Amino acid sequence: MSGPARTDQFVLLVTVPIRPGREDEYLALVNAVNDEMRHEPAFVSTLLHRSADDPALFMLYETWRDRDDFFAVQMKRPYRAEYEAKLPDLLRAPRTMTMFEILRADHAEGTVR
Repeated sequence: MSGPARTDQFVLLVTVPIRPGREDEYLALVNAVNDEMRHEPAFVSTLLHRSADDPALFMLYETWRDRDDFFAVQMKRPYRAEYEAKLPDLLRAPRTMTMFEILRADHAEGTVR
């Protein structure tokens, strides 16, 4: 399936450079947030990645339906509190968050691996 993407959605690309040796702590925190946010009405999807060259560098690719809702509501959800409180101690450098408009979406048909 391919073609124009829905214009009301946006992508948030987040890179998270963790201190080496603290990867498991980070994964526990981010997995807990992902487990909760999948139930949010404004949530579409998220992909959690780890760098092939740096096992302590993570990237989140999140798709949401509403930018205003994300910052006004989602970022303030109680289940994010522990993540946001503990993240600064785990970071070796600041995380980056970049917002993108979706211009086009292409997907192979069948199972994604």
